[in-house]
Amino acid sequence: MAANIHIKNEAEIALMRNAGQLLAEVFHMLDDFVKPGLSTMEINDKVEDFIVNELKARPASKGQYDYQFVLNSSINEVVCHGVPKATQFLKSSDIINLDITLEKDGFIADSSKMYVMPDATPVAKKLVKTTYQAMWEGIKQVKPGARLGDIGHAIQKYAESHGYSVVREYCGHGIGREMHEDPQVLHFGLPNRGLQLKEGMVFTIEPMINQGSYKLKTKKDGWTVVTRDKKLSAQSEHTIVVTSTGYEVLTLRQEESLPQ
Repeated sequence: MAANIHIKNEAEIALMRNAGQLLAEVFHMLDDFVKPGLSTMEINDKVEDFIVNELKARPASKGQYDYQFVLNSSINEVVCHGVPKATQFLKSSDIINLDITLEKDGFIADSSKMYVMPDATPVAKKLVKTTYQAMWEGIKQVKPGARLGDIGHAIQKYAESHGYSVVREYCGHGIGREMHEDPQVLHFGLPNRGLQLKEGMVFTIEPMINQGSYKLKTKKDGWTVVTRDKKLSAQSEHTIVVTSTGYEVLTLRQEESLPQ
């Protein structure tokens, strides 16, 4: 596996940083846009217009694996790969994950954010908050010499300590000129196991955390993945580069601060 990992140089990381910050601008725009009553297709179209016409970039998901949309919109029990629809409207009690990729100057950034509607239950809000923190528990493990298992173990330990389960079938991934590169980054595992991290590696950390069982099923559309027990799921995602001393979050949003 290690032979297939492309270590990014300073020039490539600079381009990825730029793509990541453009993607952060997309989420900043969405903060004032996403609200009950919108269809998920309206969100999709708004994001496409913003990426293409405002940011002069490319929505990297569109056309990838024959997918025709610029984002995944995963509501409530949808774990991932929710397909935008003109007939699917946000309710005031929903939680929704918007997963978006953006390519600029040949390099791709990937990130997702949970949006919590005003009447979401305390149970739903707690899941979203815990999932976000679980992602950061994983990110904090990143440094040269650490191993991929350290990331997965930290996420799993945090999520399970709060009574949740970690999705097994989907994982983080290397990213750069291609949306999916080596290595795979599991969100569960054992410490001090797996590939050793090196400066210049770039990958996503994107745990999907379920309220109930981690077991899933895929709907008949061939895309939408839901919890088998119909309980809630949440996800958080950032694109990370391994630095000489630790990590940099390339998709960090302006409302976020790094953990101390």
